[in-house]
Amino acid sequence: MKTSVFNTIVLVVAFAVGYAIYEYMLPKFIKDGGPLVISLIALVIMLVAVIAERYLSLRKAQGKGNIPLFLKNVQQSVTAGDIDGAIALCDKQRGSMANVIRSGLDGYKMLVSQGDVEGQKQMMEEIQRSIEEATMLEVPLLERNLVMMSTIASIGTMVGLLGTVVGMIRSFQAMSRAGAPDAVQLALGISEALINTAGGLVAGIGGIVAYNFFVTKIDNFTYMIDEASYAIIQSLVSRKPSKSR
Repeated sequence: MKTSVFNTIVLVVAFAVGYAIYEYMLPKFIKDGGPLVISLIALVIMLVAVIAERYLSLRKAQGKGNIPLFLKNVQQSVTAGDIDGAIALCDKQRGSMANVIRSGLDGYKMLVSQGDVEGQKQMMEEIQRSIEEATMLEVPLLERNLVMMSTIASIGTMVGLLGTVVGMIRSFQAMSRAGAPDAVQLALGISEALINTAGGLVAGIGGIVAYNFFVTKIDNFTYMIDEASYAIIQSLVSRKPSKSR
C-alpha cells in the first residue's frame, strides 16, 4: 500500500515538475524536442526520487550502529549465554539484519522455555525456520521499487526512440515537399530526433546503472545477513540448552 502511494505521488509530482521545467526553464533548442521532452524529464525526476528512496531505505536497513561491532557483541552475548542481552542489542541496533537475528534468538528462547528441544539437529531446524521466515519479510522491503527503477530505464529508452522517430518523420516531410525543402521544418525535425534520443539515453543509462548498483548492494547485504545468521545458529546449537538469563 505504501509503495503504491509513493509511486503515485512520485509520478504526479514528476510530470508536474517536468511540465514546469519544460515551459519555463528549458532553452529553446531543447524545447524543440517537442512534448515528449516532458515525459523524459519526468522519468529522470522519478529515477532520482527512487534512487534517493532506496539509498535512505538501505541505510535504515543496516541499523543505527556499526554492523561488524554489532555482530561481534551479539556473538559474545550468545557465547556467554546472555540471550536476553543479545536480544537487547538487536533492539538497539534495529534494521533488517538485527530483525532477522532477533527472530532466531526469540525462536531459541521459545524452544528452551517450552523444553521442546530433543537435539541439536531439531534446534537448528527450528531456529533456521524462524530466521528464514524473518528474512522472507525483510528481503521484499530491501528490493522494493527496484522494478520501478528498471521500468524507468526501459521506458526512457522507448520514449526517446519514439521522439527520434517522430522527429525523423517531420524531417522527411520537410524534404518531400515540392520545390526547395522547408529548412526550418527540417531543422526542427532533426532537433526533435536528436534531443529525444539524448534524453532517452540519459534516462535509460541512469536507470540501468542505478538498478545494477542497488541489486549488487542488496545481494551483498542479504549475504551478510545469511552469514551472520548462520554464525549465530552455530553458537546457539553448540551451547547446552538452558534457560536464558
